Amino acid sequence: MKTSISHEQLQSTLLDLLAALPAGKSVDPTEVARAVAGGDEKIWRLQMVPIRAIAVRLAEEGKVSILRKGKPVDPRDFKGVYRIGHPVADAPGSDIVE
Repeated sequence: MKTSISHEQLQSTLLDLLAALPAGKSVDPTEVARAVAGGDEKIWRLQMVPIRAIAVRLAEEGKVSILRKGKPVDPRDFKGVYRIGHPVADAPGSDIVE
């Protein structure tokens, strides 16, 4: 059972899972958590906040899209259940430069 999971591991797993999918498909954040933490819900649930932060950062960098109900949303302004998809041209927030 793995309890110490790095952000690099989470990001790498997220990007690997996404890369294995055809265009138009997306990843549930819980899939990423379970892939790195295993089936113990107490462990994988702890990964949900870091996964969200990583997904938001990657979306701001234009490497992924945050999806709600199948549509891209602004990575800095979304609530609730989401999925992570391939980058979408003109996705809200994808042009954010810091």
